[in-house]
Formats: sequence, structure tokens, C-alpha cells
Amino acid sequence: MEVPPPPAARRPRRVFLIGATGTIGRATAQALVLRGHEVVCFVRPRAGVAGALARDDTTRLLPGATLRFGDVTDPASLARDGFQGEPFDALVSCLASRTGAPADAWAIDHQAHLNALDAARAAGVKQVVLLSAICVQKPLLAFQQAKLAFERALIESGLDYAIVRPTAFFKSLSGQFERVRRGKPFLVFGDGTLTACKPISDEDLGAFMADCLDDPARRNRILPIGGPGAAITPRQQGERLFALLDRPPRFKQVPVALLDGIITVLATLGRVVPALAAKAELARIGRYYATESMLVLDPATGRYDADATPSTGTTTLFDFYAALAGGTAAPERGDHAVF
Repeated sequence: MEVPPPPAARRPRRVFLIGATGTIGRATAQALVLRGHEVVCFVRPRAGVAGALARDDTTRLLPGATLRFGDVTDPASLARDGFQGEPFDALVSCLASRTGAPADAWAIDHQAHLNALDAARAAGVKQVVLLSAICVQKPLLAFQQAKLAFERALIESGLDYAIVRPTAFFKSLSGQFERVRRGKPFLVFGDGTLTACKPISDEDLGAFMADCLDDPARRNRILPIGGPGAAITPRQQGERLFALLDRPPRFKQVPVALLDGIITVLATLGRVVPALAAKAELARIGRYYATESMLVLDPATGRYDADATPSTGTTTLFDFYAALAGGTAAPERGDHAVF
């Protein structure tokens, strides 16, 4: 288990945070505030799913932080409305594209981050903590290429950096909870053991992100990270949900070939209908997560290695499932439903 730096090693900083309104961004903001940092969150005037959050709503989500409103895709807004000519010590990003579609990915995962990096350097920032994704180890999709392109730019910037590549998130693995509770089978690709992951909670990941500011062992490194416990497969996830809901396990196996067929049809039609080309990319993303484990990839063997995937935190996915079953938690999938 990762051990956070002791309080004596922490130094309060002025932190500029982007991507603060997502569940991981909110957890990271809270962790930064709890560690005594002065946190300025740069957010959209209308945030949340479909812009449902007005300024007052967003302010309530981020207690203890200062909010500034603008457009992270606009360099002028970042400088004028965000940094406002003030000095900052660190840039922390939990920003990610909503769908992973190519245009969105290159606009957010790459260009918006370049904008923020340029503005941060002008503000005197010397340290950057970036939330990336473990799936960029095997980049087959546009959003992975966009994330990697910015990772390279950050590494070459000369600033101190920590690139955090988490495994699966609880919100990504709770989409079938209501389905199972309604008595429907749990859907798996193949036999449900094609992939495995070490899911991490928002709170544990937020704490890990915040502690990157003070831990010299995490500086200028790419950091894969998962949650506590052993790696788990989709079948194990389903079995635990059925047990918690006191129902006999029922699984419906979906062949990966079905996804391949859908991708082929959408890609073909997408040559004349752009909207279908975008849907084909979403189907490719779905296939990727159906067939690739979210664990450290051994480049020598091409295999995923659960033992080589570091763990942190205290809350397991099955703890979260128990809270869902007990009614003390609710899944919040937001705009990232495809994941």
C-alpha cells in the first residue's frame, strides 16, 4: 500500500486545478484543501452533465476552494479569467474529454492541456500533476493518442511532473447495478474472465493525486495506480452484486464478435454519415474495455500483470457495491457513461 508523505513534509502551495467538477476532480480538490493548499478551480460557467450546474451549484460542490469561471479551451480565457496574472506553484489536472471521440479528445485531452500548461508556465508554475489513464499503455484509440501526446509535451516541458495513470473507476463498474437489482442478468463479454482490473475509488485517487505534490518519490515519474486488493474480473463483479442483493447469479454472455460486426457496419456507413463514424469510435472504445485489462502491461511479454500494478487506499469496489446495495451510496456516472 502507498504511504502518503508525513504532514511535516507537506508545504502549502497555490494550486490551479482544472477538471474540478467531475467526481475525481471534486475528490482531488477536497484532498488538496485538507492538506492546507490554496486551491483555485477553473470551471465552466455551466458545469456538470449537459451544463446542469449553475455557478452557485458548482461552488457548493467545491467547499474550501476558490472558483473562477471561464473556458479551458480558450487560451485568452485561461490567462484572463483563470490565472489573472497571479503566481501559482502547481497545476493539477483532472480534466478529460467527455466521450473519447476524436474531435473531443484532441480538443480537451491534448489542446486544452497545452493551453493550461502554457498559461501555468507564464504564472510561474514549477510542478504539474496530471490525471491520465492506464489504457494509454496500449494506444489503439484517438483519446489514448491525444493523452499520450500531451504526456510527451509535459515530460519535455522542463517542469517537475507526476503523470498518474489509474485503473478502472468505481463509477465505470457500477452501471449494471440497477439492471441486476431489477432481476436482469449481468452482461459479460466472452465468459467474463477476459479482463481484470484493480478499481480505485475517487477519494483514494484524489488523495494519491494530492500527495504527489509532496512526495519526492513520485516526482518526474509515470505512476500507474490501482485500488486495494486483488485484481477482479467482470464475472467476479457480477457474482458479488448478486450475492449482495441475495439473488442467484445470472449471466448473459455477449460475444466480442458482435462488437466487431457493429464496428464494421458503423464505420462503413460513417463514410457517408459523419454521426455514424463517431458512433463507430464509441463502439471501438467499448470493445477495447471489453478485451483489454486495466493493469500494468509488461512490454516484454505483452501481458497484463496484476502483481506489478501498485495499490493504494482503503476502499474496494466490493465495499462500494455493499454501500449501493445498502442504499448509502449512489452511482454517479455523469457524462462518461461509455466508460
